[in-house]
Amino acid sequence: MATPLGSSQHDLGSLRIHDGQRRGSKVGKGLAIFFGGLVILAGIGGGVYAFWNQKPVVQVAVVHKPVGAGGREALLNASGYVTPRRRATIAAKITGRVTGVFFDEGTVVKENQLLATLDDSDVQKALASAKADKDSTEAAIADLQVQLKNANIELHRADQLQKAGVQTQEQLDTARMNADSLKAKIDLAKAQVAASASRIVEAQQAVDNCTIRAPFAGIAVSKDAQVGEMVSPISAGGGFTRTGIATVVDMNSNEIEVDVNESYIARVHDGQKVTAILDAYPDWEIPSHVRTIIPTADRQKATVKVRISFDKLDPRILPDMGIKVTFLGEAPKPSEAKAARAAALVPQSAIRDDSGKKVVFLVKDDKLERRAVTLGENRGSDTEITAGLSVGDTVVVGGPADLRDGQSVAIKK
Repeated sequence: MATPLGSSQHDLGSLRIHDGQRRGSKVGKGLAIFFGGLVILAGIGGGVYAFWNQKPVVQVAVVHKPVGAGGREALLNASGYVTPRRRATIAAKITGRVTGVFFDEGTVVKENQLLATLDDSDVQKALASAKADKDSTEAAIADLQVQLKNANIELHRADQLQKAGVQTQEQLDTARMNADSLKAKIDLAKAQVAASASRIVEAQQAVDNCTIRAPFAGIAVSKDAQVGEMVSPISAGGGFTRTGIATVVDMNSNEIEVDVNESYIARVHDGQKVTAILDAYPDWEIPSHVRTIIPTADRQKATVKVRISFDKLDPRILPDMGIKVTFLGEAPKPSEAKAARAAALVPQSAIRDDSGKKVVFLVKDDKLERRAVTLGENRGSDTEITAGLSVGDTVVVGGPADLRDGQSVAIKK
């Protein structure tokens, strides 16, 4: 059915936007643009403020004491390890099953102290058998000696009767043969007793081999076998047999072993003063001296091995610790010692030039403090500071070039 024309015109008119509504829409868009601009400007302003007030990030280092301070010149640096001269991995002389372990790691042991035992049931039986053989042979000797005594009596009687013409020479010879035979049997039995005694000693040694003892006084640093395991002096395939019982170290024999480049070995000599610093205790300088230079070079590494003894041992010094050493020169004359003494060492990157003056920036409470310093000689990558700094100060070694006194900084982790 067709729609009336008047009705259609009424519907189109209802879609017209009035002037009031058009003006309201324009005002709303303007406000949105205005506030959006404010937000953008605020963001830009905040970014600029944050940029200008951002703390520069710097790297720092701690001023440290010169190794060898006190007048001696550092000739050479090297690194190595603490090694004991007396270290023993203790193993059994025979293959056997462990029946007892009488120590733990860290146990202080004395010389000849019992550490472990092995199953000795078989060797104990062999020892008992050897003793029984010896006892039975000695008993047989007693019987033969009684027989020999009787044989000597019969020989004497036969000799008298033969001289009287009552018995024949044959009967005398038989009596003499019996006596000589018993003497030979007694000698044989005595030899068997000696053999039995040797077997007893052998069996006793086998029994003693079932006990493992400490060869010298020291500390047990490892426990390599447990009760019930098999041990052997030689390696057995399959990994089910242990080759050691314990490792004992004589802590009084600890020393330093370092490899020195053969190009610099001429700077090292016996008895030379050395300063050692353990990696575990970087602030502890240990006085030492060169004990010996091993008279051979390693052609693969082009180095010579040097052994260094501690002037005084300390319980903190443990085997296989990493250690760094500095070989020192001869002590200077008293008149030169004061001038040569440096107060501190800093990395060369910490030194800055300010109008011809050498300065560093200290970091205190996350703020910079400009400090003028007096320089000494260079030591590798470090520089001696004779005045202006103290050991333990924190200085800037990396950061922007435009740092200034009193500026707040952030330390790079």
